[in-house]
Amino acid sequence: MATLILEDGSRYEGTLFGHQQSVTGEVVFTTGMTGYQETLTDPSYCGQIVCMTYPLIGNVGINDLDNESEGVRMRGFIVSELCDVPSNWQMKKTLDQYLKVQGVTGIAGVDTRALTKHVRNFGTLRGRIVEGEPTEEDFALCRAHEMHDQVAQCTCKASYDVPAEGEEVLRLAVMDFGLKRGILHSLTRRGCALRVFPADTPAKEILESGCDGVMLTNGPGDPEDNPQAIAAIRELMDKLPVFGICLGHQLMALAMGGRTVKMKYGHHGANHPVKDLARGLCAVTPQNHNYMVDPESLPAGAVVTHVNWNDQTVEGVRYTDRHAFSVQFHPEACGGPRETSYLFDDFVNMVKEAKKGDAHNA
Repeated sequence: MATLILEDGSRYEGTLFGHQQSVTGEVVFTTGMTGYQETLTDPSYCGQIVCMTYPLIGNVGINDLDNESEGVRMRGFIVSELCDVPSNWQMKKTLDQYLKVQGVTGIAGVDTRALTKHVRNFGTLRGRIVEGEPTEEDFALCRAHEMHDQVAQCTCKASYDVPAEGEEVLRLAVMDFGLKRGILHSLTRRGCALRVFPADTPAKEILESGCDGVMLTNGPGDPEDNPQAIAAIRELMDKLPVFGICLGHQLMALAMGGRTVKMKYGHHGANHPVKDLARGLCAVTPQNHNYMVDPESLPAGAVVTHVNWNDQTVEGVRYTDRHAFSVQFHPEACGGPRETSYLFDDFVNMVKEAKKGDAHNA
């Protein structure tokens, strides 16, 4: 027997699998019905204990193709029912085997419906997974848990290049705050050659790379934990076209004098409806964030372009006095065949237009 405890004293019983060690982290739930491997390897979950709301997890095992990063950054994984006999022609490991290798503790047999309702009612809570009965020390560790600077754990250690697929059209810099590989693929297949930089890279070094534009990726944690990146983004937005996704979206708002606030339980999953106000379209979007941009704090020249159709929170901003825009959701992880992938086309076209303008002015 194992127990998941929450900081408010709540407890949920289950059975350990995977690494099977006690872990502490922030408990969040994700509403995706498929894609548990992509969820596991999303660096934006760094330091968290993730509850899957879909009841059966592990049925297709783990393959070598669907990882969004090198490994798992979350601390714990909560499921209702763990599939004992997974089957898929691409499978290399079971979920249990994979979590053992990755050092991630899983707990199965939990009433995930009750847990999700609790988090929705009371907000994101700190939790701890322990074997057997929890002690007072376990509850004390749970209540005292804090985590900062997750981006430093997820960003690359040194810059590296990713070639364009086919003919090279543009050269882009990518600031890696804990990127998903889908973002890189979405750019390279559009003829963009990339140089990926660590999150703390100064603007001067990025500008000296000769890039035509800058991509700001997703990543974990509180955006205000990244003052060095915010300062660099402020300088980059004055000089180059910039596109931000998820944490990149939040950091752009902070760089322009805006404010971010922590949400009650965040948006996590693959089925969040977002309306593109300019196009008049509503799309199903994947999301993973605990913080949001406060629309009242946005500066003059910043226009809200996308809105969450569930709770009306800000999902996109365009900076009309610059070549810059951002979205809170993940356009590279399409809910359908295309969904919001057009945003990468918008970015490529914006960079091309800015490049033409620079050549004309020169």
